[in-house]
Amino acid sequence: MSAGVPDILMILAALASAAAVATLVLGLYELYRALYQRYLAQIGHDEAMLLQSPADIGSSSLQALRRTAIAVLASLNERWVPARYSDRITAALRRAGRPADLTAAEIVGFMELTAFTFLCIGVAISIWLDLPFWSWFIFAAFGAAYPLIWLHDKVRARHHAITRALPYNLDLLTLSVEAGLDFAAAIGKVVEKGRKGPLRDELAITLKELKLGKTREEALRNLGARCELVTLSSFVHALIQADKMGTSLGKILRILSTQMRIERTQRAEKLANEAPVKLLLPLIGFIFPTIFIMLFGPIAYAVFFGGNF
Repeated sequence: MSAGVPDILMILAALASAAAVATLVLGLYELYRALYQRYLAQIGHDEAMLLQSPADIGSSSLQALRRTAIAVLASLNERWVPARYSDRITAALRRAGRPADLTAAEIVGFMELTAFTFLCIGVAISIWLDLPFWSWFIFAAFGAAYPLIWLHDKVRARHHAITRALPYNLDLLTLSVEAGLDFAAAIGKVVEKGRKGPLRDELAITLKELKLGKTREEALRNLGARCELVTLSSFVHALIQADKMGTSLGKILRILSTQMRIERTQRAEKLANEAPVKLLLPLIGFIFPTIFIMLFGPIAYAVFFGGNF
């Protein structure tokens, strides 16, 4: 490495240390303020002050980081990030249910921050293990991709939760319609009695749109557009077609409920059949070598080194 590399490393280490100290101080300040507000609310000095939950207090460091470093990066990112890339991140955030009310510019800001953090880690590891210079960029690339990986996992987990909850909520919707309720009242019953989760939240948004005057078709299309899930989209399209053709809604819901339960059973059977294939890699890579070492290790030691059993 060149002579200027140690100076760069010192600068990077100083910046990383300053960022860590600033984040810690902001987190402690937010925690102190949250606890103080909770104390004031308990003794009645400020009746309008809301008590904060432990989850809100635990995320104070993240909120402080968003109000400082991420806010600055987000304001800068709005100027240079292409609109097409920003729209893709916004669509992914919508599918994920907008976790923590994040925006596309803030996600890009987290990408920049994690890229810098992993770059500092890569520099330290490369010096310790004497890795080549280009290995720094591998760490930086992984750090930049980490927020996108996290967002992708959020989308996948939310889609999985919606898929699991859809048959039960659809049965409840079918029973409500067959009991004589109209579609909006049936949706309200599902929101009231259904299982907690992202599907119930989406149905609550659909119910609000219906109460605000939107047609059933518009509310259902918005539901499918927000989630972008194949199973939910087929359910939405079936209801829209039934509404256009004048078909009995209860009959369509009963058919959809039966079909989704059959698909859920088939999906479970498929996963059960895939389990033995997925077990082959850990079996061959980890379990069999351990057994071979335990069985043939003493024999190999006796043959090559003349030891005794």
